[in-house]
Order: sequence, then structure tokens, then C-alpha cells
Amino acid sequence: MPKPFFVTEKGVDGDPRRNRVRYFSPIAEVPFCGHATIALAVALSGRDGAGTFVFDTAVGPVVIETEGRGAAVTACFTSVEPRVAEFPDGVLDSLLGLLGVGRAELHPGYPPMIAFAGNWHPILVLAERGVFDSFVFDPDPMRALMDAQNWAGTVTTLCEIGTDEFDSRNLFPVGTITEDPATGSAAAALGGYLRLLSLVETPRGVVVQQGSHVGRPSVLTVDIPSSGGIVVSGEAVEIAGPA
Repeated sequence: MPKPFFVTEKGVDGDPRRNRVRYFSPIAEVPFCGHATIALAVALSGRDGAGTFVFDTAVGPVVIETEGRGAAVTACFTSVEPRVAEFPDGVLDSLLGLLGVGRAELHPGYPPMIAFAGNWHPILVLAERGVFDSFVFDPDPMRALMDAQNWAGTVTTLCEIGTDEFDSRNLFPVGTITEDPATGSAAAALGGYLRLLSLVETPRGVVVQQGSHVGRPSVLTVDIPSSGGIVVSGEAVEIAGPA
């Protein structure tokens, strides 16, 4: 889902490629937004040339690398240091109840946790593709739970579809929108989750597919170093605005 972002200060500390940035959903300011970060970096690359940019965000400085030109620009950002946390008492069961999913339908190799790499994202990995594809939810109670838990990012549900590859549905009920087609901060949170729970050997790369359930398929590449921020890469497509 597109999110408005604003450059509130150009040339921070005299660096012309460093900017202070704020992000907003239709209902609130959010600390960080991965796909908006990539979109802004690609737009700046068109004006200032590809290379390195630094965005000062509410969660700290984020470094973005761009390469290419015109319609063939790719970008990657390095997240802030990731963290993970347990669900508070009763919250996981409430979340699963909203999805109509039981604990037995979660993948036993991927414990449900809340992960942070700019935003806090619940991470749920479902064992069966059919359950992942077919679950539905009521947006209003989901929004209420997310607000109550201060989850500014998405609820990240995943299904393992191959070695080092996941399909992802990122729930973000706002107005007529229910799911986000590409979520860089969730991809970074997933990378942090996999490393901090020792679910992969690092350094490691994983691929996250997303958006097919809302007709906007995307692919994000997540590079998981042995320490430090998680690197998320993707391409940007220019969308013509209103005339």
C-alpha cells in the first residue's frame, strides 16, 4: 500500500545525499516504511544520480544504495539493529482467533514472535499452503488489536515455499485496504527474526514473495549478515500520477 512520506530536512549536516524523512499511513504517522524508503531513494537517484543515500528516520539513520537508471533502478536499504520479543499473554490467541487459525496450524519450526527492524511486526508462519491462501479476517477488529498493541507495521503471515523462500501476506487494514503488496520493514523484521532465533546460518539470503493475494505481486531479497542491520533489496516501478 502506498504511504505518503515527507523530506523534512535536506542536506543534513551539510551532506547533500542525507535527508530527514517522516512516513505516514492514511491514519497515523509510522516510524519507518521500507517500500517508501526505496521509492524515495529511486526518485532521488533520478535527480541526483545513483549511489548512496542516508535517511534520518524516527528509528535512526537508514542507509540506501541505488544502482541503474531510468526504469531499471534497484535499491537496497540496511535496517536498524533488529530485535524480537514474545507475544504478551493472550495476544497471540487473540490474533489467531481473528484469522480463524489454531496454534496447531502454525509451522512447528518457526515460533510465533514479534520482530522489529524499524517497526514491530508479529511473525506467523503457517504450516500448510492451503491455510495460508484461504484465511480471511475482519479488518475492524484486526485494526483495533494492532492499535492496542502499538503495532505500527503489518501483521506478517508467511508460508515456506522453498529453500530460503517464503510467500508473505502482510495485513494492514486501513480504509478499503486490507493487505500491503510489498513491505520492506516486514522483510527486514523477518530477516532479524530468522537470525536472532538461529533459524538460519548466517550470512544468508532469503527471498520474500508478496502481493499476489491482492493482485500486486512483488519480490524482495533479504540479506542476513552475521551482525548488524538486515539488507532488503527491490525494484521500483514508476506510477504516473493524476493529470
